[in-house]
Amino acid sequence: MIDVFVIGTASLDTLHLAGGRTVFTGGGAGLYTALAAHRAGARVGLFAPKPEPLPEPLRPAAERLLWRGPTISPDRLPRLEIEHHGGGRATLLAASWGAEAELLPEQLPPVAAGSAIIHIAALSTAQRQLDFLDQLKRQAALRQRPPLISVGTYARLVYNDAGRVRRLFELADLFFMNENEANGLFGSVGQAQTRPNARLFVTLDAKGALVIEGGQATFVAGHSAVEVDPTGAGDTFCGAVLAALAQGKSALSAAQAAVKLAAQTVSAVGPEALLT
Repeated sequence: MIDVFVIGTASLDTLHLAGGRTVFTGGGAGLYTALAAHRAGARVGLFAPKPEPLPEPLRPAAERLLWRGPTISPDRLPRLEIEHHGGGRATLLAASWGAEAELLPEQLPPVAAGSAIIHIAALSTAQRQLDFLDQLKRQAALRQRPPLISVGTYARLVYNDAGRVRRLFELADLFFMNENEANGLFGSVGQAQTRPNARLFVTLDAKGALVIEGGQATFVAGHSAVEVDPTGAGDTFCGAVLAALAQGKSALSAAQAAVKLAAQTVSAVGPEALLT
């Protein structure tokens, strides 16, 4: 039985850290989310292109997750190159989605449907996320206890394809975004609200996060951290929240635990803090 099933990607990343150091590490929104959920105590599945043979940076993840997906050669993994400037500021120098297009909704493994929560992490387009969400909705209609469906996004989709992102938001039970993305989608964070029984989580960098249910927004203070590598902090928050919700915790207590794990991730390189 899987608690949290994540649809997304794992990548090989080149990170130029603020102190002048360059590191090569595993990454990707799907991978960070899945590892964070595992670190928070959930049984986790990941639907992502899986390289064969596994590059060394991805082996610890494969040992911890039920990783399913099309087999690809390592050179077809998604790749990111990011330059960090400190204070949470970063520049994306290069990006490739690799074999992400080979993830198809009809190929979702049966174990996904039995999960408590299914999360659709950031993909190359909002339409691809909608394709997965539509497939999950059709499957859910056949189940007595359908899973909660969760979705994440990123700024380029919000600002370039707001209509589809809003449709995702309207259909999902849980939605995750940062403050910049909330400003882009709603005009301001203060205008964000959900339909009944849906929840929106908005990360506020080091300040913490907001939990929005209906028209009620609750602030959760962040944890202090020495910033080493902020890559994946938002996805870590997401994964930790999903794990806590799958374990029956409230949205507020889930967010309180998640900001702590996100701070730990920022204090290490790549997903190191999620592998302890």
